[in-house]
This record gives sequence, C-alpha cells and structure tokens, in this order.
Amino acid sequence: MGEVLGKVLVVDDDEVIRQLIAVNLSLEGFEVATATDGEDCLERVLDVMPDVITLDVMMPRLDGWVTAERLRADEATSHIKVVLITARAQDDDKRRGLGIGVDAYLTKPFDPAELIQVVRDLASLARN
Repeated sequence: MGEVLGKVLVVDDDEVIRQLIAVNLSLEGFEVATATDGEDCLERVLDVMPDVITLDVMMPRLDGWVTAERLRADEATSHIKVVLITARAQDDDKRRGLGIGVDAYLTKPFDPAELIQVVRDLASLARN
C-alpha cells in the first residue's frame, strides 16, 4: 500500500452516488468514510477528522448548505476542506457556497476524474 493521500468523508443520501464517490477515492489512495446526510456527517466528523468532506446539497434532515455552515461555525471543524456537490449550478448557488466558505463546487453529473483531482488538491492543501 502506498501512502494514504488523506481522509475523506463522503456525504450523500443517494447510496449509488455515495458508493461511486467512495470507491473512486479509495482506489485513488484515500481513506474514505461515508455519511448518509448532514446530521450523520456532523455526528461522525469528529471521529473521522477528514481532510476533505464531499457534501451533497440536496439531502433530507440537514442539507449541504446548513451542514457546511455548521462545519464552518465550529472551531473543531472549520479548517476541513468542503466540496459541495449539487445538481444545481446556478450562480447564486455558487455565491452562497463561497459565502459559507466552501472550497470547491461540483455539479452533478460530475466527472469522477475531476472530483478526484479536486479532492486531491484540497487534501494536499489540508496536509501542508
């Protein structure tokens, strides 16, 4: 096994997408944990302490916006890199994401290679 590139917490309520992201990142050399929605993410984040969180926007219970806001508001998690993944690519969505302080923004359907590159870049920033 090579060196682990970083830890990623993959948050999506769609199991197929969650597994797709997790498998792609695992094959790339990341240590991957998953969560099914925003509340699950917030409950698990301190145990996992990921370098990067991929966060679906449209989820039940707690959506990606609120989850990202809570991650940023908490000193223990405010440094974690956040990638928002959404089917909505409107400019106001992107502005909202930037306002919260998310680090990257991908639109579904996304190219797994692009996702890997974004996560890889953010993980290396997080580790330096």
